[in-house]
Amino acid sequence: MGRMFLLDQRINPTSNQVEGFCIVRQVAQKSNVKGSDYLDFILCDAGGEVNAKLWDYNIEQHGHYEADTVVKVRATITLWKDTEQLKIDRIRNLKEGEEPDMSRLIPCAPLSGQEMYDALYACAEGFADGDLKMLTQYLLRENKDDLLRWPAALKLHHAMRGGLLYHTHTMLRAAKALCGIYQELYPNLNPDLVYAGVILHDLAKVPELSVGSLGLATSYSTAGQLLGHINIGVALVERAAAELMIDESVKVLVQHILLSHHGLAEYGSPRAPMFPEAEIVSQVDVLDSRLFEMYEALSGVQVGEFSERQWALDNRQIYNHGR
Repeated sequence: MGRMFLLDQRINPTSNQVEGFCIVRQVAQKSNVKGSDYLDFILCDAGGEVNAKLWDYNIEQHGHYEADTVVKVRATITLWKDTEQLKIDRIRNLKEGEEPDMSRLIPCAPLSGQEMYDALYACAEGFADGDLKMLTQYLLRENKDDLLRWPAALKLHHAMRGGLLYHTHTMLRAAKALCGIYQELYPNLNPDLVYAGVILHDLAKVPELSVGSLGLATSYSTAGQLLGHINIGVALVERAAAELMIDESVKVLVQHILLSHHGLAEYGSPRAPMFPEAEIVSQVDVLDSRLFEMYEALSGVQVGEFSERQWALDNRQIYNHGR
């Protein structure tokens, strides 16, 4: 994510104090070394997110706060290890009748959820393999309401409202372009299997993430922590395939794509891709997630300058060449 809009909402040009509405992404009550309570926040808006502290917390004085809610804050910008943080001076929940500009508060995919969902469903409608079509469309329909707003991650790539569909939609467009070229080079390639794998590869992030009404992830679910979306996804396909009486050979191929889409065991995949279509899904997934992270890192970086080091990109600094 880029820089939070709130950080530019100065009370006056010479002040380090900012004031405005934002979203509570995470909040936890903690104690410092002296035993005093404080609230540790992750606050965000459509521009980005920032860590914030409310010191000497007292619930009667300061109130109660929950994730996935809108608050108004007045805070002082501080630096911790060269990273901007906020020291909260005042905070309150949204009052009845207040209507902040939500487009400035919630990071959203640039396309509507319905538009992206319809594109995925239409793609599956064109599958020549009846079992692949039935399985893919069944799982899309089953998860539609959540998919329209679900993010793809808690913090990393596509951690925005509608981010899961946006990541999948972008991957599908890239996969279609690649398959158009690759079919000339590798005529035995099965595009429908690639597209089904793309559409279903991250579907289990719906049960993996705990997501509120605003469409932002607040934590991993218990199943997400214990199993992860790869294992949950394989189980979802197993159940759906049994209900639909999908051919065993089709089910196993789809399950392998889900198992292998992170590429390596160290990234969470129990198997590396073992057939060409699985390799394409894995590589397109990596490409889309890394390019998203790169462009996010470059937002606000001047031409000829480097971004801060990006943990999600192996601690690389990203260069804005301006061309």
